Amino acid sequence: MATLKDAKIGKPVKVVKVGGQGALRRRIMDMGITKGVEITVRKVAPLGDPIEVNVRGYELSLRKDDAEMIETE
Repeated sequence: MATLKDAKIGKPVKVVKVGGQGALRRRIMDMGITKGVEITVRKVAPLGDPIEVNVRGYELSLRKDDAEMIETE
């Protein structure tokens, strides 16, 4: 399954599942990343971490480890 980490810049993807456990999963969901939401990768830092995304009309930076827990289609 593809993850947000693998998403191409500028191409919108839809969240299928938010992985992780406990506080980490809750933190990701509190930022607005839930099942069915559309996310667009805006840019990636030169060394690949963090990833800047647009979700629900606002900009958000995620670590690659966190982005890897978000399954997309």
